[in-house]
Amino acid sequence: MLIGEYKHTLDPKKRLSLPSKWRKELGKKLIVTRGLDTCLFVYPLKEWQKITEKIDQLPLGQADTRSFNRFFLSGAVEVEVDSVGRILVPDFLKEFAGLDTKVVFAGIHNRVEIWGEDKWDEYKKRIELEADGLAEKLGEIGVL
Repeated sequence: MLIGEYKHTLDPKKRLSLPSKWRKELGKKLIVTRGLDTCLFVYPLKEWQKITEKIDQLPLGQADTRSFNRFFLSGAVEVEVDSVGRILVPDFLKEFAGLDTKVVFAGIHNRVEIWGEDKWDEYKKRIELEADGLAEKLGEIGVL
């Protein structure tokens, strides 16, 4: 399970070292794509396959579906983990997420999110203030 929060540095060659705790579970090839809330989503190949199978089921006739598919799938790249556990972040994804030198990896069960450290800190502060309300909504649908 991919959980936790880890701070790392994006080197000048746009390489990021994956948290060692996750490397085995993530595997040697990953999919990195534009995520929501201006972060990047990172999926192990088996999880990516599940996501794309669900996306294939969506009706092509709906404009929202087409738009999301374009956003999510056209921004996806397969990356290889090098021998020391690093991945290369393409320029267009680095720019999309506003990544600078300091980044945060957030483990979100079946995927990893990559955030610029400042954006993550801002997001975390905001969401922590909303946690009780979010828990209440999840309680209404039987999750908590």
